[in-house]
Amino acid sequence: MILLIAALLFIRIFFTIFFVSSNDLTSLDWAGYAVTSNSANPLPQVVGINGSWTVPEVNVSQRNTFSAAWIGIGGLVEGDETLIQTGTEQDSLSGIATYSAWYELLPNDSVTITTIKVSQGDEIAASINLVDSTTNEWSIEMVDATNKQSFQENFIYDSSRLSAEWIVERPSIDSSLVTLANFGNITFTNSKMTMNNTIGTISNFSFARITMQNRQNRQLVTVSSLSSDGSSFTVTYLSPTSTTQSVLNKAVESKIAAATRKVFWFPMVFSEEP
Repeated sequence: MILLIAALLFIRIFFTIFFVSSNDLTSLDWAGYAVTSNSANPLPQVVGINGSWTVPEVNVSQRNTFSAAWIGIGGLVEGDETLIQTGTEQDSLSGIATYSAWYELLPNDSVTITTIKVSQGDEIAASINLVDSTTNEWSIEMVDATNKQSFQENFIYDSSRLSAEWIVERPSIDSSLVTLANFGNITFTNSKMTMNNTIGTISNFSFARITMQNRQNRQLVTVSSLSSDGSSFTVTYLSPTSTTQSVLNKAVESKIAAATRKVFWFPMVFSEEP
């Protein structure tokens, strides 16, 4: 995913999530919306997800900052070790804005999509769909409508099918959460999913809005309410009001420059963790 990072690994952490018809949650690394089949007992019924967004322009910093926008299925409910996802990454590395497209099937590492050369302002449309439930065959597709480049590939993957997500994320390096890149805002549109044979937008199902904050309880982004049709929302970066994140970032910059250059992305870390 990251052009200057040699190895990228997403690590699964388990948390219990309780859904009502709608709910607000806080996280250390996720922001956006998530959906399950019902509030009390999520069922393995998610078989497709769609989402579109415009790759934002990253505010370049002399320090390394990171962000990703993606859609995914699984990886949300306690005990769920699966997550199939695809998205774009927009970072500031050594004072240079870098952009890329990627996909991942946990527990495997993410894979950079080399057929799409992502740039700021590109219109991205992504989808993940179950092709054959007997063989657990899935299709991952991404189209860059701006440069007319695309990617599509089928994979055999045993997904839990328990949840669907539209997320903006920040990573961890050696288990330390680093500074979120100033991406301005990212608006997800055409946010739809298929639950068994029912196709609907986020608001048609049991959903949760997730807001990102740091360990000092400072909110890092805002997540808007859903549009009237339930298919769109915007995640907006909030400028720091203290030096807390800058101090943290200095502590991990030496690790970024290390030979291993390994970045850890935590699929979900709730701020109320012990």
